[in-house]
Amino acid sequence: MTHDTTPASPAPGARPAAPVRWGVLGTGAIAHRFMTGLRALPDAHVAAVGSRGAATAEEFSRTWDIPRAHASYADLAADPQVDVVYVATPHSVHRDAAVLCLEAGRHVLCEKPLAVNAAQAEQMVQAARRARRFLMEAMWTRFAPAMARVRELVAEGAIGEVRMVTATIGGHVPYDPRGRLFAPALAGGALLDVGVYPVALASEFLGEITDVQARAALAPTGVDSQAAVVLTGATGALGLLGCSVEAHIPRRAAVVGTAGSIELADWYCPTGLVLHRAGARPEELEFPHTANGFEYEAAEVQARLRAGDLESPLMSWDESLRIARVLDAVRERVGVAYPGERA
Repeated sequence: MTHDTTPASPAPGARPAAPVRWGVLGTGAIAHRFMTGLRALPDAHVAAVGSRGAATAEEFSRTWDIPRAHASYADLAADPQVDVVYVATPHSVHRDAAVLCLEAGRHVLCEKPLAVNAAQAEQMVQAARRARRFLMEAMWTRFAPAMARVRELVAEGAIGEVRMVTATIGGHVPYDPRGRLFAPALAGGALLDVGVYPVALASEFLGEITDVQARAALAPTGVDSQAAVVLTGATGALGLLGCSVEAHIPRRAAVVGTAGSIELADWYCPTGLVLHRAGARPEELEFPHTANGFEYEAAEVQARLRAGDLESPLMSWDESLRIARVLDAVRERVGVAYPGERA
């Protein structure tokens, strides 16, 4: 069964829903990309931005014409004109920023990975449960219309029983031991930055993961610069996954079944797919984005808030915790730990 991630239209004669009031926590590149998508939703209003200092908050506010700029995350979390906060910080700050907002009564959409490890992710879920506030990992792949069609095709049996999921992603990033992709204190590494996407894709179609195997190349700082992962699902289906910050790896993925396969190019937020049914010509299907792809996860948040839900059925708390546990297992296999974890 497919879950519709597009904003619901009001019934004829009904009053339109009041805009959802967003706050943006963090002002880096990902926050700007999210704003591009969010501005495509007519029922979204960005009320405030928060940063670690006044200058960056005010610059972001001017760029996007946001009414209020807060010089601290705490001030943003306390803003009564904000319904939901998008957390756009480095991974190492996700847990603290999200819990701060949840405890202040704000709903939260948190960039992937939800947290540095499963223990932190569990703390975030517990904070959301205590506060009775919505929390979702911003796994934009899940909400693209092309992925909705993939789920439909798999559920319809178009490719038979799923037996394998393949996915690779990567790019060359110049080595900087103090940069967020290489610094252990910032939870650096290819796995948490881009490898979370293949893991999430495999998790969606393999279900419960029963075995994790992995190999990695390590940067001089000790974080993974690239990794190859093999996951086994409860049915024996496999996930063959790769990620890198050393080399440009084609962003290609496939869901392969006993009677066909579905290929996805630029799959981490795809705009199309190719369906291969056994004995039939390939079918190319296109699903262009309204903006840049971030609009779909934001629309899902708004739909869940209006329904009074605390989590999304497409990116539930249990699913985020399962992904976090797999990421933990991969790092354990390849010997990558962040400050404070070894103890």
